[in-house]
Amino acid sequence: MRADVDSIKNDWLTDNAIAFWQEYLEREELNAFPKASIVLLRPSMSFMLIQTADPLSLKEALPNFSTTTHIFLPINDATDVTQAEGGSHWSLLLVSVIDGVAFHYDSMSDSNDREARSTTMKLEQLLGKRLRFIPMHDSPQQENGSDCGVFVCVLMRHLLLKRLLRADASKKISMSMKDSHINAKDGRKTILKVIDERKKEGERRRS
Repeated sequence: MRADVDSIKNDWLTDNAIAFWQEYLEREELNAFPKASIVLLRPSMSFMLIQTADPLSLKEALPNFSTTTHIFLPINDATDVTQAEGGSHWSLLLVSVIDGVAFHYDSMSDSNDREARSTTMKLEQLLGKRLRFIPMHDSPQQENGSDCGVFVCVLMRHLLLKRLLRADASKKISMSMKDSHINAKDGRKTILKVIDERKKEGERRRS
């Protein structure tokens, strides 16, 4: 966990750091909406999906998507299955199963375009339906080489809370992040604060 926390302080986020954030969102935010059927797929599962030739062989390991409306997938450009924490860039794929659309948010232009398109094709097989791939060219862009994972975490939270869970069903939701600014420093602080609170909570329970 030490390396994961260090990565949140000022480095490229590890798989565990992103998975921790997804767990937090599920427990603290998604739980308040029991009717929501939204899946936050962990980085390890997204990676398996990208690497497998036959996505249907993963059906047992993956959640049952039969009633799922949306799937969030952190996308990584790692190519070597044997190397832990391989790859150098994160982006976010948000699949609206009900609309048959895959939105790709990449904070470094189209760096992960190939990986995101490939994952979308694998998901089409798993879901048994066509998905229209939309690269979100107006995604906020990072200003350095290490903030991509933070961008994924902040975007995930924003899209989940502001666009999906609090949506007005009578209005069409825009999934565009045009004119949105992401402050990566603040994003890192928020994630670290959550970890700190969790730690204190654990200590309180033990004492």
